[in-house]
Amino acid sequence: MENCRLCPRSCGAERKSVRGSGFCGCGTMPVVSRAALHMWEEPVISGTRGSGTIFFSGCTLGCVFCQNYDISSSLHGRAVTPHGLADIMRELDYSGAHNISFVTGTQYVTAIVEALEIYRPSLPLVWNSGGYERLDTIELLGKYIDIWLPDYKFALPDVSAKYCRAVDYPETAIKAIERMCELNRQNGGKIIEDGVMKRGVIVRHLVLPHNVRNSVAALRKIRSHLPDDTPVSIMSQYTPSGDIARFPELGRRITEREYEKVCGVARQLGIRGFMQELSSASGEYVPEFDLSVPEYNED
Repeated sequence: MENCRLCPRSCGAERKSVRGSGFCGCGTMPVVSRAALHMWEEPVISGTRGSGTIFFSGCTLGCVFCQNYDISSSLHGRAVTPHGLADIMRELDYSGAHNISFVTGTQYVTAIVEALEIYRPSLPLVWNSGGYERLDTIELLGKYIDIWLPDYKFALPDVSAKYCRAVDYPETAIKAIERMCELNRQNGGKIIEDGVMKRGVIVRHLVLPHNVRNSVAALRKIRSHLPDDTPVSIMSQYTPSGDIARFPELGRRITEREYEKVCGVARQLGIRGFMQELSSASGEYVPEFDLSVPEYNED
């Protein structure tokens, strides 16, 4: 693929099958680092049996503090064709999962859609992303996705420029999430059955140390731009990881005072959703990216 425009960076890179010259460095074939049942999502996503989660390698956002840095900053994993990805989805469909979740798949969206045309799982499909999406990418996915699970990481351009070199993140992401909410409404709105979401939107926000100002701004942006009933998952699970040597302020976990201030603002704004315990700041929530991929026969 030449002149790639799949993400808002619109870098116009040439992409070969496995490698590319753009910001993400990815080729056109999806690289999967893990595909398995995953229990560490919000309760309405993981349920009692887990989410059938496909972790893709590479990333169009590249946050320096990424907890999945080992795969977001490299192509650690197994390259698969759309037929191979369809077979992986089929195996997860049969595994007892509550849903199938695509984690950080924007750079492979063309192949993912092709795979979904080959095999459409019977389970709800989850789009789990950093929120940094083009509107036409959201439109392309709208035919398939049941549950939108985006981050809204940054509301302040100086912070997004500093940590992911995307000064346009605050406005680009909120517009993308607005469109996700519109599509969800057009499709009939939120559905939760037996405590498990079948259709809907959940917006995630990770609280960073020394960045309460950004978190408060993010919550206010969410409240002013998204439907009042949009649930927000305020995450306390930050642990120092990734490429943060140049950012000493990120060298510790968040404090109880920082997290409570952010949660207090959420309550004042009438935001509902999920709030983690501070004990969530643990490496146990990061899976082993050991190429655990269901066996399949590549065509």
